[in-house]
Amino acid sequence: MTKRTRKPTHPGAIIREDIIPELGINQTELAQRLGVSRLTVSELVHEKRAVSTDMALRLSRLLNTTPESWLNMQQSVDLWELQNARAGEYRKIKSVAA
Repeated sequence: MTKRTRKPTHPGAIIREDIIPELGINQTELAQRLGVSRLTVSELVHEKRAVSTDMALRLSRLLNTTPESWLNMQQSVDLWELQNARAGEYRKIKSVAA
């Protein structure tokens, strides 16, 4: 397991910094286009909510991307956060590989 020193970019930051400005819309309009509540979009762009499989599918349809790209971004953030929060715990696990 390699240790990253920099936290990966949260998918919400991509939406906030790149997608919303590029589309020239606000969070309310994005929520309407995605068919979700404005609160859901707000929590996502403020990095208080993870991208779910449902949201990944919605984003991929709207933006002509793949759901896997959104899920991979989220998974990178999740792994980084856990590795940093529980590093001591994980170091105690001894490998069974020869």
